Amino acid sequence: MNFRFIGILLSILLVFSGISLYIGWNGWLFLSTLFDWSNSAVYSICVAIIAFAYIIGRLAYSTPLRPFAEIMKLIGSYWFAVLEYAVLILPPANLIALILKTAGADKSVYIIGVGSIAFILLAALIVRGTWNAWSPVIRTYNVQVPKQAGQMDKLRIAMASDLHLGTIVGNRHLERLVHKVKEIKPDLILLPGDILDDDIEPFLRKKMSAVLGKLQAPLGVFAVTGNHEYIGKKVPEFINAMHAIGIRVLMDESVLVNDSFYVVGRKDKASAGFGSDRRLPINELIAPLDKSRPLIMLDHQPSDLAKAAENGIDISVSGHTHRGQMMPNHLITRKLFELDWGYLKKGNLNAIVSSGFGTWGPPVRIGSRSEVIHIEVEFINE
Repeated sequence: MNFRFIGILLSILLVFSGISLYIGWNGWLFLSTLFDWSNSAVYSICVAIIAFAYIIGRLAYSTPLRPFAEIMKLIGSYWFAVLEYAVLILPPANLIALILKTAGADKSVYIIGVGSIAFILLAALIVRGTWNAWSPVIRTYNVQVPKQAGQMDKLRIAMASDLHLGTIVGNRHLERLVHKVKEIKPDLILLPGDILDDDIEPFLRKKMSAVLGKLQAPLGVFAVTGNHEYIGKKVPEFINAMHAIGIRVLMDESVLVNDSFYVVGRKDKASAGFGSDRRLPINELIAPLDKSRPLIMLDHQPSDLAKAAENGIDISVSGHTHRGQMMPNHLITRKLFELDWGYLKKGNLNAIVSSGFGTWGPPVRIGSRSEVIHIEVEFINE
């Protein structure tokens, strides 16, 4: 038994419970004053259920209560967003309320007034964040590659990372992806990892492959694994499901497309930690290739940009970071990665990192958007 892991888990649960209690206490002060409530028992039970809804949903998912479990997971996911922003909003609100109380203000001012402002701000963030998550945009990047690509002068790519298909992100959002990709009219489609949220079961049960299979392009659709495919521990089943709908999953492999350019796909960095073979370094992966042709690489995590530039990769596409998904988390991803979102020219490398199409945890995005990437490539024969 791993006592260290159990200790860390219990510590996280203790902190989570403490913060949830703090939020619940603030909610009770506000609501009991506003509506003159006196019995807190029902309120406390409701807050406890909401706070631990995600855990309840996970535990009930494999039982006949699956529909109930999916609802609980959604409620619990939203609670994570409430928790993050409540931690940012409530302490200043409490301080302001305390100052007003000390100054002799009435409860209608320091509890109801301040509480109303805090509630409206929190609600506005969650509502706007939900809209950002479910309303994808197309972002366009124009790049030049100083290589000849057969008879091709230009290439149009559609790229979407981090779909996180599962119990929360499903067919409805997937149809939005299909619609956005059709707007781009790409020659090539790239999916750089985390197509699954983790468990492949909802992907199969809800027949998401039927919708995902609508992604089609003249030069093909290619994907790689992300860390979440390995978390689900069903990588072979995932690859088979993808190949069945015409999406080639590249596992440290490369493909010469249209006798013009290479698409290179790396296993995710996390693969070795889940019992899989180590992934190849970039130099070994591209050693057999004709490097006078353009090299386009899919690598889920943008953690190897220096090596990609050193080894002559022309375009790299990644995701993983979600751009923090909910600000100010982007301050963390910005520290962790040389490029956590957007475009970077590094030597001859054109690196593009997407904030992702789906979401992990709460379907909420603040400071980021659900996005599909449109890349216009121009090949220049120097």
